[in-house]
Amino acid sequence: MNIGRTALSATLAFSLAACGGGGSSPPATGGGATPTPTPTTAGCSLTEQLDFADAVLNEWYLFPSLLDNSVSRAGITDVQTYLNARVAPARAQDRDKGFTFATSIAEENELINSGASAGFGIRLAYDTVNNRVFLLEAFENGNGFAAGMDRGTELLEIGESSGSLVTVSSLMAAGGPQSVINALGPSDPGVSRVIRFAQVGGNVVEQTITKSSFSLNPISDRYGALVLDDSGKKVGYLNFRTFIVGTSDRQLADVFQNFSDEGITEFIIDFRYNGGGLVRIADIMGDFLRGANTGQVFSETVLRPSKSNENSTEFFESTGGFFNPATGGLGAQEALPSVNPIKIAFIGRAGTASASELVMNSMIPYVAPANLALIGANTSGKPVGQFGFDLDACDLRIRAVTFQTNNADGRGEYFSGMAGEMPNTCRASDDIFAPLGDASEASVATALDFLAGRTCTAISGGTGQSTQSVGGREILQPERPNAAQFDIPGLF
Repeated sequence: MNIGRTALSATLAFSLAACGGGGSSPPATGGGATPTPTPTTAGCSLTEQLDFADAVLNEWYLFPSLLDNSVSRAGITDVQTYLNARVAPARAQDRDKGFTFATSIAEENELINSGASAGFGIRLAYDTVNNRVFLLEAFENGNGFAAGMDRGTELLEIGESSGSLVTVSSLMAAGGPQSVINALGPSDPGVSRVIRFAQVGGNVVEQTITKSSFSLNPISDRYGALVLDDSGKKVGYLNFRTFIVGTSDRQLADVFQNFSDEGITEFIIDFRYNGGGLVRIADIMGDFLRGANTGQVFSETVLRPSKSNENSTEFFESTGGFFNPATGGLGAQEALPSVNPIKIAFIGRAGTASASELVMNSMIPYVAPANLALIGANTSGKPVGQFGFDLDACDLRIRAVTFQTNNADGRGEYFSGMAGEMPNTCRASDDIFAPLGDASEASVATALDFLAGRTCTAISGGTGQSTQSVGGREILQPERPNAAQFDIPGLF
């Protein structure tokens, strides 16, 4: 797809969606006009950082009438606290649920360009009733997976040494999930923890695990892309972990080329933990799902009235360029594979946000209502996206909500989640003790039932926007997430 709406400038980065609807992008990688000059400042004092934040919000924030212009700087010690105060009216109306944030330029660029982050390579959720912490999944290149952790593993004890182990239940009882987060230590390479954990099946293991830089493979080599046999019918299953890795466009092309070669027309697209990422990746996923809709509207991007000259329309395209991490730009135009989706079952939950919701919403006009569903639980509700504004001297990037996305029918008000937008919904649990992609796993099984025309119980009431619930558990997320955790909630 054309990249006019995602590529901006050195100070105005690609539009990003770390934990919600509209999506986001990396720093400019080419294409598109540069918006009117953005605020700049040479120094790095707190005053200059706050001045920069004010200039960004005052010029670009999508909801200018929902900014608090009376916020005092007295007692403010960091940019995030100030941003939270200024956008509080928008947050009170569920228009900005933590979507405007400050992050590191270097960390986010590394994440986008190479797909690398530092940690154990595991994604965690907790049960506040029973004070237990479980793995939702493990990244294959992380040291957690190498130590024997995987989906369904329960953390039992954590310590800096075998002699200092503390039970997770006591940590949760004493200080809640933040105590567990503190016990796991900072997300820095070289940080080690002794962790005692129970694997699925009950085997208990104690290991010293060191945090290191690992690759956030957006499509697992184990279960990321599968062809499921449902009583002789082929169903394409895609589990897409995150939209934030720039090179995932090539991986997606390979997956959809295989689906096309197999002649598959029914799909399960699993976004259950996908917190969003780059709008560009959402756009190119739309290209792979275009069928006979080349040239039709995929989505529209709408900014505040004073920035309406930046509004744009994305179309289903048959050619496109792929991200080149060596140059930070897109390569030459290539033919893009495509499937013809007759039926799609999207799996989502409260942690499903941003670019994930954008893809769901954009496909509604192009799949027959009886053949499209949301499976699992309601999603986050983020039809807005962010541009990135950089203050290089401070390694500070401010991701400010700057645009909203609509589908071809002009619909884009899903602040309460996608359950109210999708023509069909089927409630399903997240069975963390069954592998992702397994036909017996609760959400996958329900998706197969929908595709086969069997009845289900609709998703009812409530959104997942605040708790990020996953099957009775909540994603373990720091109050101040790092760059990777914004887009990949629960990552450690």
